Amino acid sequence: MVHVLARISVKPEAAAAAAQILQKLAEATRREAGCISYTLFHRGDAPHLFQTVEKWTDQAAADAHMTTPHVQAAIAAAGALFSAPPDIASYTQLS
Repeated sequence: MVHVLARISVKPEAAAAAAQILQKLAEATRREAGCISYTLFHRGDAPHLFQTVEKWTDQAAADAHMTTPHVQAAIAAAGALFSAPPDIASYTQLS
C-alpha cells in the first residue's frame, strides 16, 4: 500500500472556489481502481490551505490517478487559483 499526501495552497480569496473543485475531484477519485481512500482537509485557521491523505493499492495506481481526466480537469480549473505548486509525496508505512 502507498500513502500519498498532497498539500495544496491557493490564493486566500480563491478558497471557496478551490474547495468546490477539490471536493468534486475527491468524489471522482474515490471511484478509481486502486483507490483505497482519499480524504480532503482544509485548515480551520487558514481555509486556503488544503491537504489530501490518500491510500492506494500501489504506486502504479497512484501514478495512474494523476493521468485521469478528472485530475486533469481539476488542474485546469484550479491552476490559476494556486499560490504555489502542489507538494505531493508518496510514503510507505513503516509501522
